[in-house]
Amino acid sequence: MFDTGTTAFMILSTSLVMLMTPGLAFFYGGLAGKRNILGIMMQTFVSLGITTIMWVTVGYSLCFSGGLGGIIGNLDLAFLTGVPFGQSFAGADGKYPEYIFIAYQMMFAIITPALITGAFVNRVSFKGYLIFLVFWQLFVYYPFVHMIWGGGIMAEWGVLDFAGGIVVHATAGFAALASVFYVGSRRDNQSPPNSIPLVAIGTGLLWFGWYGFNAGSELQVDAITTLAFLNTDVAASFAAITWLIIEWIKTGKPKFVGLLTGAVAGLATITPAAGFVPLWAAMLIGIAAGSICFIAVHYKNKFGWDDALDVWGVHGIGGVLGTISLGVFAMSAVNGQSGLIEGDFTFFFTEVIAVVIGALYAFLFTYLMLAVINLITPVKVKEEEEDSGLDFAIHCERAYDEGAL
Repeated sequence: MFDTGTTAFMILSTSLVMLMTPGLAFFYGGLAGKRNILGIMMQTFVSLGITTIMWVTVGYSLCFSGGLGGIIGNLDLAFLTGVPFGQSFAGADGKYPEYIFIAYQMMFAIITPALITGAFVNRVSFKGYLIFLVFWQLFVYYPFVHMIWGGGIMAEWGVLDFAGGIVVHATAGFAALASVFYVGSRRDNQSPPNSIPLVAIGTGLLWFGWYGFNAGSELQVDAITTLAFLNTDVAASFAAITWLIIEWIKTGKPKFVGLLTGAVAGLATITPAAGFVPLWAAMLIGIAAGSICFIAVHYKNKFGWDDALDVWGVHGIGGVLGTISLGVFAMSAVNGQSGLIEGDFTFFFTEVIAVVIGALYAFLFTYLMLAVINLITPVKVKEEEEDSGLDFAIHCERAYDEGAL
């Protein structure tokens, strides 16, 4: 018999993580220019469809089947053969069906490549993006899921990543930076957000969904689940206020977009550490996220890297910072793992090495993959398409009527 409470909790967590993808679409859609709202939202929503197809056909199998100590799984569970309806999930002592674990992990797969899209808003063709969506998952996301969460080589090294600092945020953030280097700057990189209220709605949905993202990653209901939940909210709140204060001092004005961006930075940064660090560490991680991610965005602008919606500065740097923070602040009394503050230098350096490998590989592979895709179909849109906006040029739709434009 399944534990109905735990099963219900995992269904709820899966639903919350699914909600993050439309939340991301609203967040990015509000930050984009008026003529590129639908284009960026389309790139996010289409992952719901394509990634689901990939996940149930080959994705789950490549991530969670195959021998231990490898880089990628095998196809033994392709099309979910070998996973009978009603089979219990061994990783949670059989408390719920494996099908809900499959669905939960699928929601992570859906949102991870969608995070990247904010970097190259208004510059990448839809055909090029669809090819990118497929191959980035096959050659970046699936291997890192298997290596860390699927019993692969990094798991054997002792790498820990509670909910995706390496697997999700570092890989997506540095892939975003590579895509910016490849496609270059926008012709008009001064376009303001078209709807800050839409950004706020997106942030609210992301923040709400992140409770399922982090607390759900315990994969059962216990004290660690509640700690991860509280750490998530605390880090986001401390980061949001830290970003607000820094920007207020710098510009003389309290910025709403800054407050919202800081919250997302805190959410991304606490993700790998949420279930391994005490509450006081989550406070420090939030402050670090709000300040260091703000500095990263500042230097990104100074260097002229046109990461339109700050994916690298928020998610890339947040993922790296959070993973390193895990190596520092993990405490054995919390979840059985000591960090640097308890004298475990080996674990700290293991985490640092793993996140550097993840970031570098995602950056290099993404850049090379875009070059290969460009041989098949143009990755960057034509200048006239960029000038007119991708909503109409590619999709022949408009977010607003002509009067609003």
